[in-house]
Amino acid sequence: MKFEVFEGKTFEEAKEEGLNALNVNENEVFIKKEEKKGKLFKGTTYICKIVKITDVANFLKDKLAELLNNMGIECQFETNIREEQINIKMYSDKNNILIGKNGQTLMAIQTILRQIVHNEIEVYPYILLDVENYKEKKMSNLERNAKRIAREVLKTKVDVTLDNMNSYERRIIHNALSKYKNLSTASEGEEPNRHIVIRYVETANDEEE
Repeated sequence: MKFEVFEGKTFEEAKEEGLNALNVNENEVFIKKEEKKGKLFKGTTYICKIVKITDVANFLKDKLAELLNNMGIECQFETNIREEQINIKMYSDKNNILIGKNGQTLMAIQTILRQIVHNEIEVYPYILLDVENYKEKKMSNLERNAKRIAREVLKTKVDVTLDNMNSYERRIIHNALSKYKNLSTASEGEEPNRHIVIRYVETANDEEE
């Protein structure tokens, strides 16, 4: 896997040339921009390095297969790309090993894959690695629990501090509660003890009442 390199008098010119040559849209690629300063009496050349997200996904599957083979695990993959996110779902007869305690092994594999891609092309892709429907079920449980607590905060007007969570879990809760009126969510603390606080927020109408 490698970048295709395109040059132009501006970044926009180099980018458009690259997208046209590869026959892709901007949301289907990763782009790195660089400048090459010209020597005496020569202007700056603008460089766009472009790699297709599909190529990154295929690279990831190969590296994941290699990693799991070293762990002695046979696995089938289902891959799709949605809004620049690479989703890889694994199917194996050793799901418990792949998931690990509280999903720690799964998160570790995902982190390793992101770092492998970064080492290759200096880009951190957004990867969602799952084992069958483990994360989907966990997401549903997190959302359901967060909404239950949110209703309690709205009723009692007392702030609630949730248990420590990783960034993926915190993002789920922030998104789940983002549209609630009179509520705010904030991540506090230092890793690995970072958590979310759900707070009641008074509005001008509340104060008038």
